[in-house]
Amino acid sequence: MPVDFRSDTVTKPGPGMHEAMMKAQVGDDVFGEDPSINGLESLAAGMFGMEAALFCPSGTMTNQIAIKCHTQPGDEVICDETSHVYQYEGGGIAFNSGASVKLLQGDLGRITAAQVKAAINPDDPHRANSRLVSLENTSNRGGGSCYDFEEIRKIGQVAKEHGLGFHLDGARLWNALVAKNENPKQYGEVFDSISICLSKSLGCPVGSLLLGKKDFIKKARRVRKVFGGGMRQAGFLAAAGIYALENNIQRLAEDHARARKIADAISKKDFIESVLPVETNIIIFECTDKITAPELVAKLKTYDILGYAISPNRVRLVVHLDITEKMLQQTIDCFAQL
Repeated sequence: MPVDFRSDTVTKPGPGMHEAMMKAQVGDDVFGEDPSINGLESLAAGMFGMEAALFCPSGTMTNQIAIKCHTQPGDEVICDETSHVYQYEGGGIAFNSGASVKLLQGDLGRITAAQVKAAINPDDPHRANSRLVSLENTSNRGGGSCYDFEEIRKIGQVAKEHGLGFHLDGARLWNALVAKNENPKQYGEVFDSISICLSKSLGCPVGSLLLGKKDFIKKARRVRKVFGGGMRQAGFLAAAGIYALENNIQRLAEDHARARKIADAISKKDFIESVLPVETNIIIFECTDKITAPELVAKLKTYDILGYAISPNRVRLVVHLDITEKMLQQTIDCFAQL
């Protein structure tokens, strides 16, 4: 059986989650009548101290709905150049919202309050209207890097002073919360909207949630319908989310510890130029000119280890709840032999 590090989206529901899904009470969510979805939305909103939540099929949808709700065509979104909302959502900011993007060069995907302040356009009809700041925590392209919360607070203050919305792509926020020993309510106090994913770190088969104020989520629900995201008896999926929120958060520390052990083994090889700092469950490393990233990924596959080449010279491995101690040792042994 291959050891699959391509993403933390490849996990399968365990026995407890599977049982919860099979026992779920369901109804028609478009009518607001699915008790499992209503329960999940209430649970998640409460965890972050926010007023309401909206269950969607994917993190891309929750991010894109949020951007659509915060902006008008011709507005501008400020984010890091490696942000998922820009790099991996199919040009959705332009396609769905008609908005432009101002890209900032951050540190491992993390931008600063000073950068954001300098990026805000003046009130000039020749310039796009700066309207939204979007952060990503943890940063995928930054190797699972985490923001310092005080910097987040400073960015939020800049956004507030200039009348900009403040959105968080928290696809792997759970990892940051565990790694930094933070409380979700801290985030709910600062951001206008938060997207949290259930099918990455927490191991659900499908689903993300958008959090915000009641009026914002009411608008988001309408946009979700336009985007084709209204689901019917999706409570079977929501039940997996409830199980994950109640059982799968604190165990993320195990993934982080395993990622650090793998990174240590990788860093000892002479065909590795560098390894990005490992804070959470993502390992990104750069190859020397001895081997390309696609070649190394192909080599790993002969050892039944699946990785992902994110560039010609960079490989990403993502640790998740389906990676066992045996798989960890198999991976370390593999790199020792390469």
